[in-house]
Amino acid sequence: MRMRPTLSWSPTEDLPPATTDLEPVADALSTGGVLVLSGAGISTESGIPDYRGEGGSLSRHTPMTYQDFTGSAQARRRYWARSHLGWRTFGRARPNAGHRAVAAFERHGLLSGVITQNVDGLHQAAGSKDIVELHGSLDRVVCLSCHAFSSRHELARRLETANTGFEPVAAAINPDGDADLTDEQVGDFRVVSCTVCGGVLKPDVVFFGEAVPPPRVEHCRELVHEAASLLVLGSSLTVMSGLRFVRQAAQAGKAVLIINRDLTRGDRHAVTRIALPLGTALTAVAGQLGILADAETTEPA
Repeated sequence: MRMRPTLSWSPTEDLPPATTDLEPVADALSTGGVLVLSGAGISTESGIPDYRGEGGSLSRHTPMTYQDFTGSAQARRRYWARSHLGWRTFGRARPNAGHRAVAAFERHGLLSGVITQNVDGLHQAAGSKDIVELHGSLDRVVCLSCHAFSSRHELARRLETANTGFEPVAAAINPDGDADLTDEQVGDFRVVSCTVCGGVLKPDVVFFGEAVPPPRVEHCRELVHEAASLLVLGSSLTVMSGLRFVRQAAQAGKAVLIINRDLTRGDRHAVTRIALPLGTALTAVAGQLGILADAETTEPA
């Protein structure tokens, strides 16, 4: 029997109440050495929904798993049809105030790094430099046979050519960049192959049910080890890929601070959870520190 990935979590214990007091975050940043761990919640203000918050995509949509993608040509057809349509919207998303605040904290030397669970590239578009993309990036495509990388923009052009007139209307766009389409809307969508070897193409992202590459995990563990504190932004920490770093920080006696409107699986390890919208909260913290963080960016994601 195939095991399905963990998509939800419910607390089994009483967790500390949330607060709106941003002082602990400002204090940690003023000391420096803060490692940021960001999740889908930081991108909701850019028009990209999260997975598990109010109205999150998991209430209506089960993400593609690695096992389904690699095991079924029809599953790949469905994925690429939905992802191709979603990319048109996803690729137009712009950084919001939360992303810009994180970039400003980095520019002022307050961060030791950023680990993001997101695949949208919005931290980089906001100006952040020292980023670990824990789950990869939708901007890249990899061949599962020869492991050659290519640009998602190039793939989009190839798919446009192969599927002239493909213009369905999606019910919604999801955090992993695909669109909600029916099987009828997917129809006979044509999938293209690797231009190097003819192999199967996959976005360079970690699917549900797929492991994060061990060297990447080890790099993140080193970042946690070297950091003074860990600031979690917009992640429910439901999946172990992010939660393990919270546990590591807490076990090492480092302060864990969380800004997330809903309960998280890491709350019991945190010194505080602040229940505020991220753009509002981080802009306010930047203001407390005398940092200008909310200038619009014109760079695409």
